[in-house]
Amino acid sequence: MRMRYLVALVAFALACGFALSSCQPKEEVPEGPITIEIWHAMTGKNGEMVQALADQYNASQAKYVVTPVYKGSYSDTMNAGIAAFRADQAPHVIQVYEVGTATMMSAKGAIKPVHELMKEFGHKFDPKIYIPTITSYYSTSKGEMLSLPFNSSTAVMYYNKDAFRAAGLDPERPPETWPEFFDVAKKLKASGMEGGFTTNWISWIQLENFSAWHNQPFGTKSNGFDGLDTELVFNSPLTIKHFQTIAELAKDKVFIYGGRENKANPLFTSGQVGMHFESIGGYGNMKANCKFEFGVARLPYYPDAPGAPQNTIIGGASLWVFSGKANYEYRGIAEFFSFLSLPESQAQWHQNTGYLPITVAAYELTKSQGFYDANPGPEVAIKQLLNKAPTPNSMGIRFGNFNIIREIEDQTWEDILAGKIGIEAGLAKMVAEGNQKLREFEQLAQ
Repeated sequence: MRMRYLVALVAFALACGFALSSCQPKEEVPEGPITIEIWHAMTGKNGEMVQALADQYNASQAKYVVTPVYKGSYSDTMNAGIAAFRADQAPHVIQVYEVGTATMMSAKGAIKPVHELMKEFGHKFDPKIYIPTITSYYSTSKGEMLSLPFNSSTAVMYYNKDAFRAAGLDPERPPETWPEFFDVAKKLKASGMEGGFTTNWISWIQLENFSAWHNQPFGTKSNGFDGLDTELVFNSPLTIKHFQTIAELAKDKVFIYGGRENKANPLFTSGQVGMHFESIGGYGNMKANCKFEFGVARLPYYPDAPGAPQNTIIGGASLWVFSGKANYEYRGIAEFFSFLSLPESQAQWHQNTGYLPITVAAYELTKSQGFYDANPGPEVAIKQLLNKAPTPNSMGIRFGNFNIIREIEDQTWEDILAGKIGIEAGLAKMVAEGNQKLREFEQLAQ
C-alpha cells in the first residue's frame, strides 16, 4: 500500500507536470483569520509543544490561525498527505520524516520550495543560520532549502543510573566502546534486570548511524546525495560482526527486542533494561516517564574501526509546503516559518523536547541560559553530531523508496532473531532487496 502511494505521488508530479494553470493562487482574501493547516506525527510531550508553538504564534497576530492536526505515525502522516494531494485536498504544510526527503524532492510539482516561499514574501532566509549538517539534508546541490528543518534529531544512548549503581557500575561512566558496552549489558542482566539493553529504529540507529559513526559507506554516491544510481553497501564485515553479537546476546536476553520504530521505549522507561538506543528527540518523554535517574551518552564505537568515532547523522522531520495554495495563505506560512526559526522559538522547542536546535543562535541562547548545566543530555547529542566535519559517509542519507527499504530491513532483522535466516545472509538480503527498490525509484524519477 505504501509503495503504491509513493509511486502515485512521484508519478503524478512528474508525469502530469502539475500544470501551472491548475494551481494559480487566487488573490481574493476571505474575511476573518485565515487558517493554515499543518499535518504532523508528534505525540506526547512533543505533540503538546507543537500545539504550544502554534498557540503562541496565533496569539501574536490576528491574520492567521495555525492549526496542527495529528495524522498518526510518520509513515501514516506521509501516506495521508499523498492521498490528500491526489484528491486535491492537501493541507498547507506537512511534516515528512527524513526518509521521505528524496521522494518529496522528486515530486517537484507537488511542493513549493521553502527558499522560494520566503523570498517571494520578503522574509529574510539565510541557510547559514541553520546548523550545517541539518541544512544540507534538506537542500539541493546548490544549497537551496526545499523544506524547513523542524524536529531534527540524532541517535544517542540512554542509560539507567540507578541500575548502574545496583550492578556495581559507575553511573557517571557509561561505556564508550562496543566491547565495553556489551560487557556492561551482561553485568546489568546478571544484577537481576530482565535484560541489559534494547534499541529503537534498527535501521536508523544500528545501520545508518552505525555506518556514519564508523565512517563507513551506507550506500554509494555519497549515500545517495550524488545521484539516483546509488546502491546499498552496508553489509560490511564490521556490520556483520555487530549484528552477530547482538543476535547472540538476544539468545540469553541480554538484548531484548521491543519492536519497530520507537516501540522499545517502555522496556527502558519501565526499568526492564538498563540501556537503550533512541533519538534525542525522545528526551522530553524520557523525563516525563522515567521514575529513575537516567543519563545520556554518545553512541559506542568499535575502537579498531579507522576514523571512528566520526559524526552521527540526523533523523526527525522537516516541514514541506504543498503547491496550489493562494498567495494570502503562502504569506501566512512564510510568517509562521519565520516565527519557528526565531532563536526563542527554537530554544523553547529544543529545551522541552530534546530535539536539536536547528539554528546556531538557538543553541547559543540555550547555552547562555544555563540549560545544559542541569540538562547535559541534549548537548551530548549536539556535540556528537558535530564531532567531526562530515565525510561523504557521514553527511546524511538520501534514498528514494527509503521507508520501504527500512521495512525490508526491519522484517529481515526480525527473521534473524527468529532464526529464519543467518546474519550474513540476512544483511545481504536487506541490501539486495533494498537495491531493487532503489532501481524502481530511479526508473520512475527519470
